Amino acid sequence: MDYILNFLIQDAVAQQTGTSAPADMGLLNLLFPIILIGAFYFLLIRPQTKRAKEHKQMVDGLKKGDEIVTGGGILARITEVGDNFVQLEIADGVQIKAQKQAVGSLMPKGTFKGNL
Repeated sequence: MDYILNFLIQDAVAQQTGTSAPADMGLLNLLFPIILIGAFYFLLIRPQTKRAKEHKQMVDGLKKGDEIVTGGGILARITEVGDNFVQLEIADGVQIKAQKQAVGSLMPKGTFKGNL
């Protein structure tokens, strides 16, 4: 029994004498969140802001005659461009209005007539 108590006391004393280990662990504990934030920035935040900027440039550059696909999947040709809305021709004689932000992508010329 005395051997067991001496064994436990020696461990407790050994833990108190190691003062350099907690300082190293503190640096590592601080470094991990910094690396994690950097990874989130380069893998998630930066690509998303780049896509948003490209979409805004595309929406700002819309003009009459452009062929587009809306976010809902409607293929159309732009017949009129306003400040917030665009008028779209989705079939011969059928026109609708949609928000500019609803435009998902520009299509190559001739896509609209080829699919009617």
